[in-house]
Amino acid sequence: MSSEYELSLNDYIAVIKRRAWLLGLSFAVILGVSVVVAMSIPPIYQSAGTILVESQQISPDLVSANNNTYADERIEIIRQRVMTREHLLRIIDKYNLFATERKQLTVSEKIDEMRNAITLSLVSAAVKGRGEVTIAFRLSFDHKEPEIANNVANELVTLFLDENIKQRTERASETTEFLTQEANKLRVELETLENQLADFKQAHGNALPEHQELRMNMLSRAEVELKEVDRDYKAAREESRFLELELAAAKAGPATKTGTSNAVADVPQDLASLKAEYSRLRSLYTEAHPDVRAIKRKIAALEANKGDRAGGAVSLDVARVQTRIATTEARINSLAVQRQALINKMDAYEAQILEAPQVERGLVTLMRDHDNARKKYEEIRTKEMGAKISESLEQENKAERFVLLEPPLMPEKPVKPNRKKVVALGFVLAPAGAGGLVMLLEMMNQRVRGAAALASVLGRRVLVAIPYIPTQAELSRRKRLRMLLVLSAIVIITVLLVLVHRFYMPLDVLLFKTLARFE
Repeated sequence: MSSEYELSLNDYIAVIKRRAWLLGLSFAVILGVSVVVAMSIPPIYQSAGTILVESQQISPDLVSANNNTYADERIEIIRQRVMTREHLLRIIDKYNLFATERKQLTVSEKIDEMRNAITLSLVSAAVKGRGEVTIAFRLSFDHKEPEIANNVANELVTLFLDENIKQRTERASETTEFLTQEANKLRVELETLENQLADFKQAHGNALPEHQELRMNMLSRAEVELKEVDRDYKAAREESRFLELELAAAKAGPATKTGTSNAVADVPQDLASLKAEYSRLRSLYTEAHPDVRAIKRKIAALEANKGDRAGGAVSLDVARVQTRIATTEARINSLAVQRQALINKMDAYEAQILEAPQVERGLVTLMRDHDNARKKYEEIRTKEMGAKISESLEQENKAERFVLLEPPLMPEKPVKPNRKKVVALGFVLAPAGAGGLVMLLEMMNQRVRGAAALASVLGRRVLVAIPYIPTQAELSRRKRLRMLLVLSAIVIITVLLVLVHRFYMPLDVLLFKTLARFE
């Protein structure tokens, strides 16, 4: 047959008539198989519970919890903990799951089947300012028996709720314990720095920077005292020299008395000179000036010597002058000691003043370390108090928690398989499969179909076409085939009506609803 020839509508009708029995049989077989499959698939029951993610009951502005993680993240962590091999094996052994399977499953295969039968779906909602937020989740379990599905679902929900409380409580306790340990470490470090600071201040107590102004004032005061002591020291030395002169004059007193008249005449002249010198010094200095006081003592000594007439009186003056000299020497020694003490004190003050910058540098370093340690300690203590409050919230179940919103119920009807969809799929596949089979057979059959096909093969026109004249046997066979097709249609329709009545809706209710739509 030429490849240029295309089948016409009459050819397709002829094929359908010729293969009518095959089409009907294929349609019936495929539809019957779909019905058998829909009826033979075992029912699967599902029991599900809904758990609400409830926010913290106490306002976060008053009490803040430390377990502030995303709900979906926490749900996934809990799911991984619940779906462990240990928990699933315990549930499998408790309810004797997968015991009725035809094939003996290994432990790993049972766990895989168990995990495939568990479904967790999140329920989200749009929250202003936060976007999509998980507010709840649904936990379900599928099984062939509704009682087992319900029991296992309740077991899983209980595990989820208990694991959530356990996880949050453990996390809060671990946080509190960690912060307490860190606070104790910082407290020991702070105490060590405080001891170092105290030892440093004690070792450099005289050169601390806060006493710098006091040391400067004390140095200035010591300088003033040193000037006064120097002045008194010089005056005492001068007085000592004059007393030595008086002592010499006192010892020379008797010789002057028995001497010539010229020597006696010189005494008033010396006394007058001393008085004139005293008047000159008095005009320049005060009465307390050392030079004025020395001249005054000399005048007093000469006047006293002038009135002495006996050797016993001279000896008394010598003793008195010697006593005064001894007193003056003692005073000179005392002033020298005071002067040296003041010099040493000034040297010490100067050394402390020069040492103060180095001491201040070391003190600033220690103070900075101490302040940093104290701030860290106070900060960690604040966090520790917050962690303890958070732990109390978790223990009293006042923080964010999982609440069983809807417990798993006993399933009333199976969720799988959807027999309606399977049968509907059979109705779609039956004509498609029958038509495909017929087309495959026709493509394999290279026969000439009609006068047009013959003209296309021969390349010439067909003058006369004699139609096919069936025999009596062929007519009888066609009649039986038609009756078989009618009976098959009646059986199929009856089966469909029974299936609709049993699995979809009673026929009387369906008829009533259908008529109600046309009223």
